[in-house]
Amino acid sequence: MPKITVVNYLSVENISKSFGERTLFENISFGINKDQKIAFIAKNGSGKTCIMKIINGEDEPDTGQVVVRKDIRMAFLSQDHNLQDELTIEESIFASDNEVLKVIERYEKALEHPEDEEAYQKAFDDMDRHNAWDFETQFKQILFKLKLEDFKLKVKNLSGGQKKRLSLAIILINRPDLLILDEPTNHLDLEMIEWLESYFAKENITLFMVTHDRFFLERVCNEIIELDNGKLYQYKGNYSYYLEKKEERIASENSSIDKAQNLFKKELEWMRRQPKARTTKSKSRQDDFYVIKQKAESRRKENVVELEINMERMGSKIIELHKISKRFGDHVILDNFTFDFQRGARIGIIGKNGTGKSTFLNLLTGTLPLDGGKVIVGDTIKIGYYTQSGINPKPGQRVIDIIKEYGEYIPLAKGRIISASQLLERFLFDSKKQYDYVEKLSGGELKRLYLCTVLIQNPNFLILDEPTNDLDIVTLNVLESFLLDYPGCLLVVSHDRYFMDKIVDHLFVFRGQGEIENFPGNYSDFRAYEDSADVAQKEENKAEKKDWKQQNNTSGLSFNEQKEFQKIEKEIKELELKKKEIEQLFSDGKVADADIEKKANELQAVIQKLEEKEERWFDLSSKIE
Repeated sequence: MPKITVVNYLSVENISKSFGERTLFENISFGINKDQKIAFIAKNGSGKTCIMKIINGEDEPDTGQVVVRKDIRMAFLSQDHNLQDELTIEESIFASDNEVLKVIERYEKALEHPEDEEAYQKAFDDMDRHNAWDFETQFKQILFKLKLEDFKLKVKNLSGGQKKRLSLAIILINRPDLLILDEPTNHLDLEMIEWLESYFAKENITLFMVTHDRFFLERVCNEIIELDNGKLYQYKGNYSYYLEKKEERIASENSSIDKAQNLFKKELEWMRRQPKARTTKSKSRQDDFYVIKQKAESRRKENVVELEINMERMGSKIIELHKISKRFGDHVILDNFTFDFQRGARIGIIGKNGTGKSTFLNLLTGTLPLDGGKVIVGDTIKIGYYTQSGINPKPGQRVIDIIKEYGEYIPLAKGRIISASQLLERFLFDSKKQYDYVEKLSGGELKRLYLCTVLIQNPNFLILDEPTNDLDIVTLNVLESFLLDYPGCLLVVSHDRYFMDKIVDHLFVFRGQGEIENFPGNYSDFRAYEDSADVAQKEENKAEKKDWKQQNNTSGLSFNEQKEFQKIEKEIKELELKKKEIEQLFSDGKVADADIEKKANELQAVIQKLEEKEERWFDLSSKIE
């Protein structure tokens, strides 16, 4: 067997990072090799983004170093964009050191000034010399897939999601050797995510990324690195493999700890029986005792979010939508939409960006006014609305202050109560973290705190707008378990396909321009339905092509004659158009006196060539059976 050469792109060597007394991570080491597609998994607040920034050179570790292979081109997609507000989308793309992009930029400018024939010819020749035609097609396809089709839009006029997509597009177009990606699927709709998933899966590209999208992990990544309780674990496989091996690892660790605890009990009895004077042999056993003691007390702390709710009683009338309508100018969001929510409804909302998913939630909750129709909310319905905007803390506000706004004590099920501090501990905010300033929290911690404020109001109709953004996988699993047992109504907008599959059984599919499709099933059911519809359409197209071929049967011609026959039909059409164009010039009197002879000769040549092609076409058509 030929020897496989491993090309190391980057090595992280014994890095550590602390903020004051808090240690994020210590002595972390791993490598990234060519063609690896690595996902980095850790709980929120454990330092994922910090590690990404250290790798990219935006931050320095307290100890250790990052060694990057010479001449490796790296690109980092962070949560914050580094775009220039005054540039257009097109200018932002061309503002790089990529030579092929510079060639394409010169060609695009030459197209705007066709009168400068010399500049156009040079730009055209440069496109040929750098093989830039395919590259131009590829980068325009990337922009099209990411819905960035108006090249003249300025960055300052883009939404936050559009800026994130533009940053992603620039990275993909420049094709670096190593991509470092922090939550690449945020701000993408489902169609974009599935395209990006397919793009990464098929491209020979090296990735290191943080993502909570478990379908993405499953289908793209070939290795997972997990930071768990300060230790690093590596799994050579996708998400399913990681789940299986992690479960085995934890079971093995717990078994080893159980054995150590049994041994510890025996050794503790021996230690208590020993006289003060120690022999060399007993001294050695005493040293071993402390090693066993450390092992016995090392059981992992499985701190997970605990969600509980004292849901308000729900009457028979839930929420009724009667012919509701909304539009912004020519952009139709809803057009006489009617729906009656029933008890236990678990509905997911999907659709492309800009089709009105979040607007629909705002109309339902009265945050936005309707253009027509009415929303009737039952007397017993208490809505809990988790929006994308999140918490807006006052300056200097601490974590516990946010919860105390709802009371010092919070009611739970069965008449129990809990203090604000105890509730925060259930949401993984320890006593020290509770007195942190809210602005110091990570994105995931902010989302977790916001979720806490929504649930403590004990809603019986829960509306969640992109609840999975920035949540770690551990918290996601807890949230899913809670929602599976949630007895009230649920309405969710999310691009997390794994999440949607688990918790909803009905979909509103926003098609755009007011078209909303009711689909009975979860996301995977919908995809299977759509794919089967696509297959049926393709089969129908094939049948149409087959019918056309039968109607235009070219049997009786050799293979080369068939190719010639198809080509000659196109050439005849082109010559007829050329003939008509020249004749029109003569008819309109637009031919200068000095050019009359030249144009007349050109017309004669076209007529002669047309006659030759038509004669050949008749020869070939006479052979067709």
